[in-house]
Amino acid sequence: MCGIAGFFHTRDNYPGSPQKIARAMGEALDHRGPDGNGIWVDEGAQAAFSHRRLAIVDLSNAGHQPMTSKSGRMVICYNGEIYNSKEISAELTTLGVKFRGHSDTEVILEGCAHWGVRRTIKKLIGMFAIAIWDKSEKQLWLVRDRLGIKPLYWTIAPEGVFIFGSELKALRAHPKCPYKVDRNAICAFMRHNYIPGPFSIYTNINKLQPGSILHLSIQEPSPKIETYWSINNIVSANRNRYFYTDENQALSTLESILTDAVKRRMVADVPLGAFLSGGIDSSTVTAIMQANSTQPISTFSIGFEEDDFNEAIHARAVAKHLGTNHTELYVTPEQAQNVIPQLPDLYDEPFADSSQIPTYLVSAMTRKHVKVALSGDGGDELFAGYNRYFQARKMARFLNSLPSSVKSITGAAIRAFPQSFWDTAFKLVPDTKRPSQAGDKMHKLSRVLNAEGDEFYRRIISHWQSPSSIVIDGEEPKGIIWQSSLKNSIPDFTERMQYLDSLTYLPDDILTKVDRASMAVSLEARIPILDHRLVEFSWQLPDHMKIRNGEGKWLLRQLLYKYVPKNYTNRPKMGFGVPIGKWMKGPLKEWVEDHLSESMFKKHNILRPTPVLEKWQDHKSGRQNWQYLLWDVLMLHAWAERHHPNGVL
Repeated sequence: MCGIAGFFHTRDNYPGSPQKIARAMGEALDHRGPDGNGIWVDEGAQAAFSHRRLAIVDLSNAGHQPMTSKSGRMVICYNGEIYNSKEISAELTTLGVKFRGHSDTEVILEGCAHWGVRRTIKKLIGMFAIAIWDKSEKQLWLVRDRLGIKPLYWTIAPEGVFIFGSELKALRAHPKCPYKVDRNAICAFMRHNYIPGPFSIYTNINKLQPGSILHLSIQEPSPKIETYWSINNIVSANRNRYFYTDENQALSTLESILTDAVKRRMVADVPLGAFLSGGIDSSTVTAIMQANSTQPISTFSIGFEEDDFNEAIHARAVAKHLGTNHTELYVTPEQAQNVIPQLPDLYDEPFADSSQIPTYLVSAMTRKHVKVALSGDGGDELFAGYNRYFQARKMARFLNSLPSSVKSITGAAIRAFPQSFWDTAFKLVPDTKRPSQAGDKMHKLSRVLNAEGDEFYRRIISHWQSPSSIVIDGEEPKGIIWQSSLKNSIPDFTERMQYLDSLTYLPDDILTKVDRASMAVSLEARIPILDHRLVEFSWQLPDHMKIRNGEGKWLLRQLLYKYVPKNYTNRPKMGFGVPIGKWMKGPLKEWVEDHLSESMFKKHNILRPTPVLEKWQDHKSGRQNWQYLLWDVLMLHAWAERHHPNGVL
């Protein structure tokens, strides 16, 4: 696990010192790899790589990067882990390739030298962002893993300079990198609480999309991007047919693939453990880890005093049942709030998923004990775990039977009562059926009562419903969530939601959050549920093996119940958040009002203040909990203050 950066000058007479620039780009990524660093510059000073190393496998100098192939033709700069490198190494050995060490870096490099980049990449099981320089062809290749677990940004700067890096801060360390703020991207941010790829906060700086290969050369300096793997192709291949109709066969296959995925991710030359929330996904990963370990594995969780946000008690029960060596930390509001000033640096661009705070805290606590942690992310998208997946059809049947006037009246009636009222009312519901943050969910329901189909999805995932109306000089780019043609290719609404989340929310929110939070403390997070073989398997399952009896992740639950009794995890989905709305009105109030002040709006001139301040007044008074929409604005202004202290241009 590492940080990578570099550039390729497609014209002669490169200005400045390439070594000095490459070093500065690498230093910007020091947190991603504190165990070593390296710089490589080609003889003609047309290409340069910079690498920061977090040593996990092959801790010797044989794993040092940038690395040159034995033939001397190819150079690699790589971030990630390849979990089937031993098999690929054995295959190459039979073809006469001799290895200097046992790092996966060398396996990728010699594979590319022998088979070529495209053929090699398709063999890899793992997470990766890879840069390959072909000295002979003067050609640069960039590759990002299939699901987007590892980040990779790129841009073409003036004078024909192609620049890339793991994070935006590395690109900004290059003196030629353009970074004009993209107000259209801010519109997208205000809807999603993250900036969806391929956009970034800056015009002309792009995210390389998951499953993509980019290449350019002296002869063809315009980047060409191709897709080597996509969920779209997986969905198309399984359209109108499912390979698994027998539940026992499906369960056996799931256990086989996931066990293999977990075991592969348990290979490391350093201590490792697992994040454990006590939910379905992390408990399943932990259970399989423990079943395949000869000693208690290390598990980690954090807790909060507020019941609606505290999963620690559930994690503790699962850990005790499985016999893990469990560590937990109950976080004080002060500890959590102390993270907030760091967020603009951790994420480089506006990012407002408030679970970024506990994700950072659990990563920091975990890093004190181990260097690698397995995570349960991805189960919701693959096996239909989000509430909207299994509630959408039920709600549609009910709402379609109601006149529009009734739906409007019902929505208004729900909103007439503050969220605190609904929180109190739902305390009458048994614990196993009571949703967390019930008031917030009721008000969200009131906003989607009149929506149908894909409009329902857009409303339920949206923060600001009309972002172009509040972003000054901004126009929202209409991405894949607006494509009406998806109804033809994916007729089932639940599957369409899973598909859209897998292409947007998963890489640009969930995986971005985990990568930045873990790498900020030099911790490698591995995600076995997002093994691409498991993703492909999940799209071969019929709907009733994912959603049954009003619950999602049916098949994954059956696997978990082989290791952990049902009563340990049978509860409503909580999510992984912090009581940010409560803090805004309490200990964070001064900070909030500073970032919502007239001078702040005027200085950066990004947003129209009136609709924002109206929501702040509602929030302070308790009439409505606008915590998520306000957090978007606060993170945007905090980012602007950190990276553009003289005002956003």
